[in-house]
Amino acid sequence: MIKPINFSDISRYRSELMGLAMIFVMLFHVWMPKSNPMYGFVRCGNVGVDMFLLLSGIGLWYAWSKKPTLKNFFWRRYIRIYPAWIIMACLFYIPSFINTPGGGYSRNVPDLIANILINWSFWRIDDLTFWFIPAIMMMYTFAPAYMKLIEKHPEYRWLPVAAMVLAVMVQYYPPIHKSVGHVEIFFSRIPIFLIGINCGALVKGGRSMDGSSLWLVLLLFVMSLAMCVEFEESWRGRFPLFLERMVYIPLTVSMILLLVKILCHTPAFICRGLAFVGTVSLELYLIHIQFVLKYVRTYNLGYCLTALIMIAVSLVLAWLLHRLVAWAIGFLPKNI
Repeated sequence: MIKPINFSDISRYRSELMGLAMIFVMLFHVWMPKSNPMYGFVRCGNVGVDMFLLLSGIGLWYAWSKKPTLKNFFWRRYIRIYPAWIIMACLFYIPSFINTPGGGYSRNVPDLIANILINWSFWRIDDLTFWFIPAIMMMYTFAPAYMKLIEKHPEYRWLPVAAMVLAVMVQYYPPIHKSVGHVEIFFSRIPIFLIGINCGALVKGGRSMDGSSLWLVLLLFVMSLAMCVEFEESWRGRFPLFLERMVYIPLTVSMILLLVKILCHTPAFICRGLAFVGTVSLELYLIHIQFVLKYVRTYNLGYCLTALIMIAVSLVLAWLLHRLVAWAIGFLPKNI
């Protein structure tokens, strides 16, 4: 008899899942020739972003259920991101402004300040260097309004469906496409974030699925993974990217449910390692491309060696940044 799938295990293994998501993203960023049999699977590593957003949504519901003041809610969210972000944004955008003709992503000093504060060039010209940071901060901004809404009117839990339609409109509806089509990567990730918030109540309430539903989860996983691999191997460059991100939604949900089943039987030392990666995932995201991979790939060491060196070096730097930020935050109040 197959054991039930307990949603509470998602919270139990949240750090490990974050670690896996970050590893998927880092492997995705390492170049691999299309002739490699693993090309399609590696390119699907981008789904790690969707895993982050789903897990972040679940975590937000936990935080919201403690009934914090709105001021404290935002403070605790942004204080986790901002110190590390400010440090790395300064290290990237200031040298870029000084050394790049035309200022790089910053046309002038006000642009530079805006890039350091809110990564303005993402919203202005689709600068994808650190796109996840402004995207998640924007999602944090509207999350309380959504959570208040579904508390009072549970039927609005269907809004992720409307968000999926919005993603289509951003691509194809002329007035919207003209206005915000360049940040499609943000709008196509809103549905999975809202779904994560919706799932928060299921996870916190200890709800479960009957063991027989494992076959449904497997079916969704295989179908969505097969389609995403096909997109990457045969259709890359010939379809709007939001379409694959819509398929990422069932892939993300089914994969997380399967991963928690696997993590229940995974040796403790592996779980601790994954949890460590998850703990420094923000710092890893900020460091691994522009400050490590950018230099390692110039040696043309091949995919596996490049990936291993990038992950190893990034982990050390991320841990140091994490410790520095933790020390700095220690001087700040937990609530305001």
